[in-house]
Amino acid sequence: MCTVSSPSPRRLASAAALEAKFFPGRNRGHSVKRHPFIMAVCSDFAGQLRGKGFPAEDLADRLAKGVGWTPTNVMINCFGAIPATPFGPRGDLILLPDPGAELKVDFEDGSVPEHFFLGDILDMARAPWSCCTRSYLKQGIERLRAEFGLRLRVAFEHEFYHGGVAERPGGSYGLDAIRKAGDFPHALIAAMAAAGIEPETVLPEYGPCQIEATMHPALALQAADRAAMLRQIVHALAFRQGGWASFSPVVTPGIVGNGVHVHFSLEDEAGRPLSHDPAAPDGVSALASRFIAGILRQGRALCGLTAPSVLSYERLKPNSWSTNVTNLGWRDREAFVRICPVSDVPGEDVSRGFNFEYRAADGAATPHLVLGALIRAGLAGLEAGEPAPPATRDGPGSLSPEDWERQGIRPLPASLAEALDMLEAAGDVLIENAEMRTAYLMHKRGEIAAVEGLELAELAAKYARVY
Repeated sequence: MCTVSSPSPRRLASAAALEAKFFPGRNRGHSVKRHPFIMAVCSDFAGQLRGKGFPAEDLADRLAKGVGWTPTNVMINCFGAIPATPFGPRGDLILLPDPGAELKVDFEDGSVPEHFFLGDILDMARAPWSCCTRSYLKQGIERLRAEFGLRLRVAFEHEFYHGGVAERPGGSYGLDAIRKAGDFPHALIAAMAAAGIEPETVLPEYGPCQIEATMHPALALQAADRAAMLRQIVHALAFRQGGWASFSPVVTPGIVGNGVHVHFSLEDEAGRPLSHDPAAPDGVSALASRFIAGILRQGRALCGLTAPSVLSYERLKPNSWSTNVTNLGWRDREAFVRICPVSDVPGEDVSRGFNFEYRAADGAATPHLVLGALIRAGLAGLEAGEPAPPATRDGPGSLSPEDWERQGIRPLPASLAEALDMLEAAGDVLIENAEMRTAYLMHKRGEIAAVEGLELAELAAKYARVY
């Protein structure tokens, strides 16, 4: 069982009172004295949460003032190194925790609770910093609202490898796979619910020891925050049970990889769904068609942000239940953007459930960058005013080269280096701030250099430990 509670903002008088409040019912037989402790964290370019901790009694002060932060911290790559930085050792920032983005989960197993706040990185004038991924998403959300009166409703699907359990051939989707996972699935649902993530499904996926966890839709910022939190819950739970988990796009070469599938739909500011039109081709409204057209047009550049590891491109291949071209597909799990299934019962209103799935993201990507980039690509499509091409029904492989040309279908980048070149060529469409664009490209090109020359098995092992 997991419990969740919100700390009082007032300073408590003693460590004993704090422990009683924050560790209710805790076994006092532990060997060291514990003091309630909270982390303020940010979601960075490497898809990691990094931050600073403080005593729980200082929460009210930290919510108002934040903690100190350093510009070059954003250049720490997924392997913990800083190959290059445009910031050097200079500069100061504020990491300000958001009271609406708190995770506190007590696993009630004698271990300390997971307790952190996601936050925004501000400059010393308390304006959003250029390289804050959460601010990047917030700015995209505001543009979509201000320019078109729209907002995005989103749900993330995460696939991950659950290590420390026995593999069984043929266990895909099977009850036996759930049994072998022990109480992990049950504890995961409890922890998600305790954290306010609204679990939808937890299931044994196709790959060996692969699990998928999904959540109910939320507005874009909350959905990205929840995605970042879910990854931490999975790692925390696996660690507490003596196992491990990895969201790496490929844990075992030659075996199906792990994706992060992003379901989204458009709605107005009152929450009325706007993606579906039963009279339109494929049921896609004119508004949604233009939004999707922008995503397809920017698709290859998007990969630099949504599939941002060297290993990501071992997953984005033909016949891998992933995607490898920029197409809109009708209920096709190898499409770049999939039109998801809804009821085919005549006369049934499916507008609220009608949604699209972006399939070229993985667990190396920062959820806030993924959504911020998708929104910007969609905005470019809305501004251009052109509809998306017809959805493919039998996959792009069934189309002629002339069809590909007419529908604007292009192969995805074959490597991270190629994707970054395309992202750079896109200019300010996906990353309008030049300082952020320069820093991000430098960060990711440094990651490429860090693994140059590694064999695929070494590469997979290295990324599996990171994610």
